[in-house]
Amino acid sequence: MTPLDLLGPWHLAREIDDRHTGQRLRVDGTTRLTVVGEEVGWAESGLLTRPGAAPARVSRRLRVVRREGGWWVLFEDGRDFHPWRPGGWVEHPCGADHYRGRILVDPLPVHPVTWQVTWQVTGPAKDYTAHSVLSRAVD
Repeated sequence: MTPLDLLGPWHLAREIDDRHTGQRLRVDGTTRLTVVGEEVGWAESGLLTRPGAAPARVSRRLRVVRREGGWWVLFEDGRDFHPWRPGGWVEHPCGADHYRGRILVDPLPVHPVTWQVTWQVTGPAKDYTAHSVLSRAVD
């Protein structure tokens, strides 16, 4: 499974269990993977809701590039984030904090209709689990 198998629009439903604040947050929005030159662009946007606060617009952009040995997810500015390894756990150190994540794609052989991304983040500044479910959207 490569990021090319996931091109197009997706509905994004993300739940965040923030153990630092004791809050549960939610992001509802869209994710779109598109071919940009020889890369895959990964763009997310949505509305973050949290208890006791006004909803806030959130967004992020990632890049997925092909390298010798496979694909890599990069931050928008080109820094390495993690290898593209659906089904396996990946690691990303972020200062004193540590990210451990996994991408799971439904088992259909062609045109998946859902996929998931989970991040477990621990450290002195962060302690949360973010679980995203992406379901195929109609363009």
